[in-house]
Amino acid sequence: MNIERPDIDAARAGDLIAEQPIARIVRDGTEYVLLGTAHVSRASVEAVREMLARESFDAVAIELCEPRYRNMRDPESFRNLDLFQVIRQGKVGLVATSLALSAFQRRLAEQFGIEPGAEMKAAIDGAETRDLPVWLIDREVSVTLRRAIRSVGFFERMTVVAGLAGNLLSREEVEESEIEKLKQGDVLGSMFNEFARESPPLYEAMIGERDRFMVARLREEARQAATPPARVLVVIGAGHLAGIQQALGEQQDDPAALQRTLAVLPKRKPWGRIIGFVIFALIAAGIAVLFSRGVSIGTDALWLWILCTGIGAALGALLAGGHPLSAVAAFIVAPLKPFRPGVPAGAASAATEAWLHRPRVADFDSLRDDVTEWRGWWRNRISRTLLVFLLTNIGMGVGLWIAGLSILRRVF
Repeated sequence: MNIERPDIDAARAGDLIAEQPIARIVRDGTEYVLLGTAHVSRASVEAVREMLARESFDAVAIELCEPRYRNMRDPESFRNLDLFQVIRQGKVGLVATSLALSAFQRRLAEQFGIEPGAEMKAAIDGAETRDLPVWLIDREVSVTLRRAIRSVGFFERMTVVAGLAGNLLSREEVEESEIEKLKQGDVLGSMFNEFARESPPLYEAMIGERDRFMVARLREEARQAATPPARVLVVIGAGHLAGIQQALGEQQDDPAALQRTLAVLPKRKPWGRIIGFVIFALIAAGIAVLFSRGVSIGTDALWLWILCTGIGAALGALLAGGHPLSAVAAFIVAPLKPFRPGVPAGAASAATEAWLHRPRVADFDSLRDDVTEWRGWWRNRISRTLLVFLLTNIGMGVGLWIAGLSILRRVF
């Protein structure tokens, strides 16, 4: 079924398709037509539409997971965000990172008058118009972020966080020609891809694993189809084109088993907890030694610990724009860190903030727009609560090191 495109002539359509990164590969009797796109590109949107208009397909596969698909089809989905659940389940970092990535893409989109992921929407709309099934082949973004973060050490994590913050705060415009060069992968990738290519573990989690996961999804969807599809249009980011093409030709693992393997969260490395325990043990031992030298000396050391960690956490909450009572909660909970190792100080201050400043309908409505500029993170009650959590923990960490070093110096 062909649909006429009166707004683009045949010659231009042919040139447009010829300029796109496209690969065709046959696997198990199905031809997969891989169309590489830039996620913020008018040309990519037109290319998707033209491919569907010019060629016949039995299914359309897109680089989306189920949650991202729901968010794209239902822009109001953020109304269902339960901040208390996010805080309780320790997902503040993931939600904040997702918002930062979304804000970065949205900032680019505002320059060119096109929504992020418009090429995916075009693929979905085109498939629905032609009554074609839509295959969601990407791994859930929460799994990818968790596996990526756990794949690298502390300093690489901080580099990624700094890069995310830098891109979020930057207001420099990017030339549309540079966006188009994404198709060759030599100028601008997503914020994560830039760091991923400098870190083999991060690259594997963000790119390599997803390539293999998406190929496994393609194979499984084709195998489960009532009628084996002859041709499938696969709309993916250009950065995945080569990897998916290679995996389609080589992958032999059972697709369902491979997906389960790539969706399992790796176990946390014990070193962080061990180092944290050792630090607290040394500080506790130092305080005990100082008490042995005199009650007043030990009391001073204990107060130093309470004030440094408490004030650091409280200042973090206040820097995030938190309510004074949120800062009080941070001050009270932070010094108790050794007695509740699994509960971050930011959980108490963020929960207090969410209780005192419950998100309004307007906060949900404006969240996606607010996080595109740094002031908006403090203005919106939802994003501000996330900041309270994060900055409280950072402040508490700074206070911990100041107190710890001061106490140990007094011992020696």
